[in-house]
Amino acid sequence: MDERHDKPPVRAGARQWLGLAVLLLPTMLLTADLGVLWLATPDLTADLRPSGTELLWITDVYGFMTAGFLVVMGTLGDRVGRRRLLLAGAALYLLVEILMLTAAAVRNPALLVGSRALLGVAGAAILPSTLSLISAMFTDPGQRTRAISLWSTALALGVGLGPVFGGLLLSELWWGWVFLLGAPVMVVVLAAGRSVLPEFRDVSAGRLDVPSVLLFLLAVLPVVYAIKRIAEHGWHAPVVAAGVAGVVFGWLFVRRQRRLTAPLLDPRLFADRTFSAALAILFLGMMALNSVEYLVPPFLQMVGGLSPMAGGLWLLPSAAAFLLGSQLTPPLVRRAGPARVLVAGTLVSLVGYVLAAQAAGPVAAAVAITVIMFGVGPISVLGTELAVTAAPAEKAGSAAAAGQTAYDLGLAMGIAITGSVATAVYRDRVASRIPAGTPSGAERAAHDTLGGAISAADNLPAPLAHRLTDAAQDAFVSAFHIAATVAAALAVVVIVVALTALRRRTTVAVGDPRPEAPDRADSAPAVR
Repeated sequence: MDERHDKPPVRAGARQWLGLAVLLLPTMLLTADLGVLWLATPDLTADLRPSGTELLWITDVYGFMTAGFLVVMGTLGDRVGRRRLLLAGAALYLLVEILMLTAAAVRNPALLVGSRALLGVAGAAILPSTLSLISAMFTDPGQRTRAISLWSTALALGVGLGPVFGGLLLSELWWGWVFLLGAPVMVVVLAAGRSVLPEFRDVSAGRLDVPSVLLFLLAVLPVVYAIKRIAEHGWHAPVVAAGVAGVVFGWLFVRRQRRLTAPLLDPRLFADRTFSAALAILFLGMMALNSVEYLVPPFLQMVGGLSPMAGGLWLLPSAAAFLLGSQLTPPLVRRAGPARVLVAGTLVSLVGYVLAAQAAGPVAAAVAITVIMFGVGPISVLGTELAVTAAPAEKAGSAAAAGQTAYDLGLAMGIAITGSVATAVYRDRVASRIPAGTPSGAERAAHDTLGGAISAADNLPAPLAHRLTDAAQDAFVSAFHIAATVAAALAVVVIVVALTALRRRTTVAVGDPRPEAPDRADSAPAVR
C-alpha cells in the first residue's frame, strides 16, 4: 500500500489497536534487553573473562550500530515497506539472539561483540518501523497522540521490567539464556505481523545514499575505537591514526551531505539555534545518564552483594522515577516553558550524580540512580520535540531522525568514553592495592575487571581472597565515583546550553504530531 498525504483522518478500529499491541511488544523488548545485559554483566565477566575493552564493546556496540543505522532504516522502510522492514528486523533479531547464545556457550567474547553489532542493526530496523507504522495506522490526531503515548510508555516499562525478568532468569537459569529473552516476542511479531499490520510505503521517499551511511559509520567507529584503546593502552601511533581517520571521514560525511539534494542528515538544520541546542542536550544528557547507569547493576551485585533478582528489584524505583518524570513534563512545560523544565530536571539529575559520586553501598547507589532517572525524564521527552518543532515542516522527519540518533549516540558514548575513563581509573587503583602474595594469573584477572578479581578470588585461600576482593571493590567504587563526577560535569553543560540557547523558547508541542506533515512517520514524537 502506498502512502498518500491527501487522505482525511479516519478513526482507527479494532484491527489497528490489535496491531498496536503487536508493535508495543518489540518496542518494550528493545529497552528491556539492554537492562538484562547490564544485570548479567557480573556472570558474563566471570564466565567469558573478556578484557575491559571487550566488555565495553559488548555493552555499547549495540547502541553505536543502532545510532548509525536509524536514519538509514527509516529511509529504507519508506522505500521497501515499513511492515516488511519490521518483519525482516524481527527475523534478524531472532537469529542474532541464537548467535549470542552460541557465543556465550563457547565462551567467545569476540563473537559476542560481533553478535551485538548485528543486534544493533536489527534494532535499528525495528524501532523506526514500529513508530512509522503507528503514525500511518492512526491518522486521527487524538488517536495518534494516544497511540504514541502508549508506545513511549512501552519503552519506559521495558527499562523497569527488563531487570526484573533478567533477575528472575539469572536466579534460576544459566546466564546465557538471557539472550533468548526476546525470542518469544519476535516469534509473535513474525506470526501475527503480516495479518494485523498493514503495509505502508512513501511514494515520495528519497534515494538511500549508501556512501553517506558508510561515511557516517567510518566517522564514528574509529573515533570510539581510539578512545577505548587509549584508555586501555595509552597513546600509540596506530590508535591516533584511527582517531584522525574518523575525523577525516566525519568531514567527508558533512561535505557530502551539503552537496546532496536528499541528504541522510541535512547540515542546514544545524543553522537553527534551537535545533542545535536540542541535539546537544539530548546527546550530552544521555551521555551523562549512561556514564553512571550501566555501572549500577555491577555495583549492586559485585560491591553490594545482591543477587541478580534482588538487583533487578532494586532498580524498579529508578524506572518508575523515569516514567513519572516523563509524564510530568508536558503539563509542566505548559506552565513554565521548555527551558525552565529542562533546567529543573537536569538540576535534579545533577543532585543524583553528586550522590552517586559519594555512594559507598548499594542503598546509596540505588537512591542516586532513582534521582538521576527522575531528572532525565524531561530531557528524554523534550529533546527531539524541540528539534522537530524547530525544523521546517518538510524537514520534520529528518529532524526527528537526527534527534533519535543524538539520543542513542549519547547513550553509547556514555559507556564508550566515560566507561573507558572508569576502566583506566579502576586499573590504576587496583594495581596499587593488590595484596602481596597474589598469584600472577589472579593479579592479571583482577587488573582487568572486578568480575575477574572475584572469579580469581574463588581459587585463593580465604584471607588472601578477601584482601584481593576488597582491593578490587575499592578500585571499582573509585571508578564509579569518577564516572559520576564526569556525568555531573556533563549535566552542568546541559544546564548552560538550555539557559543560553532556549531561554526565549516559551512553547513546544509536547506529544502533538505536527499537522504540517501528518502522514510522515518520522515526524511523530521522538523515541524516548
